[in-house]
Amino acid sequence: MIVSNVIAKKRDKGRLTAAEIDFMVQGYALGEIPDYQMAAFLMALYIQGVDREETVNFAESIIASGRKLDLSPVPGVKVDKHSTGGVGDKTTLVLVPLVAAAGVPIAKLSGRSLGHTGGTLDKLESIPGFNVNLSSEELVKQLKDIGMAIAEAGKEIVPADKKIYALRDVTATISSIPLIASSIMGKKVASGADKIVLDVKVGSGAFSKTLEDALELATQLVSVGSALGKEAVAIISDMNQPLGYAVGNSLEVKEAIETLKGTGPKDLEELCLILGSHLIFLGRVSPTLEEARKVAERMIPSGAALKKFTELVEAQGGDPNIINNTELLPRAKIVHEYPAPASGYIYGIETQKVGEAALLLGAGRLEKETPIEHAVGFIFRKKIGDQVQKSEPLVEVHANDEEKIKEALAYLSEAIAISDKKPPRFPLIYKTIV
Repeated sequence: MIVSNVIAKKRDKGRLTAAEIDFMVQGYALGEIPDYQMAAFLMALYIQGVDREETVNFAESIIASGRKLDLSPVPGVKVDKHSTGGVGDKTTLVLVPLVAAAGVPIAKLSGRSLGHTGGTLDKLESIPGFNVNLSSEELVKQLKDIGMAIAEAGKEIVPADKKIYALRDVTATISSIPLIASSIMGKKVASGADKIVLDVKVGSGAFSKTLEDALELATQLVSVGSALGKEAVAIISDMNQPLGYAVGNSLEVKEAIETLKGTGPKDLEELCLILGSHLIFLGRVSPTLEEARKVAERMIPSGAALKKFTELVEAQGGDPNIINNTELLPRAKIVHEYPAPASGYIYGIETQKVGEAALLLGAGRLEKETPIEHAVGFIFRKKIGDQVQKSEPLVEVHANDEEKIKEALAYLSEAIAISDKKPPRFPLIYKTIV
């Protein structure tokens, strides 16, 4: 095949064969196709569109570029969960031990901060000593021993996707829904799980700003999963405000621990119970979704989920003392109160701006951080629809630099809208796609 011919075919609205897609994906992964030609190919896909068969073929080629994680030595139905990303989304930290406590093995290959959204691995690394770099052998052993693991995907898992994603990021082709669907499902299938639950975020802090876009993405994810032989369920959940109250690595770990103790934010707990119910049902622990919900609801008050989280921290080298003493987590040098500029109701929160403000404080992708860098972020005192009085503390800002606080406050002042009218509340869950 000739690279320019494949590009021209898609440019002229042609439908690509599996062999043509594989030729481009593998050729780029191996360094045989240069960036400039792959960039042209991605732009042709973005502009002319990708049908379902092409999307499935793209995912299959991404999977074939590396090795698949073999979880067959682990008894039972193995499950996985993926979120499309949000602000304050510490769901994995609560959900994984909850599902494992219910008897369903869950192996979670997670990512780092991307754009304005926080990364699960960065959050876990705020726990002193916590190791996210598990080999395939270590992950399988831990899954057999304690029923769960959260780790970074090794370089041998979908290497083509990592390289292509980096190029999409700098060529304005990220927002192609078929390419997103093939990327996500390619990674999930390569991660070895039998069943998958997808948390598709929608709103001001999500990739999908509209329900229409979120529905399209959720539907494609489930459809591609089915074509690849994996049962998947997509839950469309709200991201028009931060999930819970905390935004920032160690602050979110603390809030996750509080949730596992039964004293956390109700929106975070409820989302984990909904996602957990589906994972427990798919894991064949319960015969119906209703029964699975009852099982999930017992895991937090019984202390079983918290015990499992302790096992996870210990197994991956972290300090388990942080569970009973969260003050051992990294703490910021400065805590600054942002007061409400007016009285009224919290009418809206531009959640992406909140995420961007956290980045200004120094949050985000922290692979070579000092512990104190994990401590920056925000703790919100109010949610949308809550009443507030002028000068009342609205957001607690945790930072290490006075100048960065000023920058972050400018973002917050634009992000939070206060009105004398009470706004309609956003639903936590919009739709479930099976």
